[in-house]
Amino acid sequence: MTDEHTDAGWAFAEADRAKPEQVDYDLDRVLQSMVALHAEIPEDAFTAGILGTERVGNGIVIGDSGLVLTIGYLTTEAETIWLRNHAGTAVSGYPIGYDFETGFGLVQALGPLNAPVLEFGNKNLSAGAKVVVAGHGGYEHALAATVVGKRAFAGYWEYALDEAIFTMPAHPNWGGAALIGPGGKLYGVGSLFVQNALGGEQRSDGNMIVPIDLLPPILDDLLKYGAANRRPRPWMGVYAADVSDQPVIVGLVEEGPAHRAGLHPGDIVLQLKGSPIGDLLDFYRTVWDIGPAGALIPLTVAREGRVSEITIRSIDRSSMLKSPKLH
Repeated sequence: MTDEHTDAGWAFAEADRAKPEQVDYDLDRVLQSMVALHAEIPEDAFTAGILGTERVGNGIVIGDSGLVLTIGYLTTEAETIWLRNHAGTAVSGYPIGYDFETGFGLVQALGPLNAPVLEFGNKNLSAGAKVVVAGHGGYEHALAATVVGKRAFAGYWEYALDEAIFTMPAHPNWGGAALIGPGGKLYGVGSLFVQNALGGEQRSDGNMIVPIDLLPPILDDLLKYGAANRRPRPWMGVYAADVSDQPVIVGLVEEGPAHRAGLHPGDIVLQLKGSPIGDLLDFYRTVWDIGPAGALIPLTVAREGRVSEITIRSIDRSSMLKSPKLH
């Protein structure tokens, strides 16, 4: 693995870096738990056109055997994964689990990482808490940040969290970065760069973090089965956004359930099962409440001034993905 695959080519200004004297734990040791992650995905993979065939981010060592936690979109359908520890040693890895509902991904290192395990935090992080958002690369890639909010989040790709963590300033290599809080423990995993971290209309660049509290209930399942042992949610294959607090279809997965059912980009979702729909979060929650994957999703949509009824036969999203192969 070459250097171009392991570093993002950036560093913080000195004033923004986390410093040992700012925290009450061994920051140097904590940062050694971070690994660089590089994944290669086949060109014919379902997610290749959306997320690319080469993905670079971070991972966090959470198990003595070399178990690494990351954000799942980095490793979805990965054919090859490389991990690089704090000393610069590269080892191959294998994607062993991905949970669509939380977004967490697990990778097993296939060689010794010689990195300390980062323990999970169990205290409530409230708005105003001082934290460190860290990627692989030591102090230069460890950002002194603040929790600016905790609220529900809905993503355009049929994803939602009841309570996500939002931090500022923004970490430029957020994917799989660690949110480190009191005691030098892990409180979340970096997922997104957002422009509304404060939740209002005014631009406020920051990061959306998936809380670590969501991992322990599904960790054993991910290790045993590669996925959480729950009924898969119905998946429509839509990309949607809020426009004046109304879901609008902005894109479709080609030959996905919604595309086959006749949904079009630009359609405004008015009702589901005959009941009015609010914002994007309400839309997703109502769809998921209908039943597991395979359920029929009856929508009322507005298109160019006309109202139409469209029924989508949902599927399990994982059925679209390539399974990992161990080389």
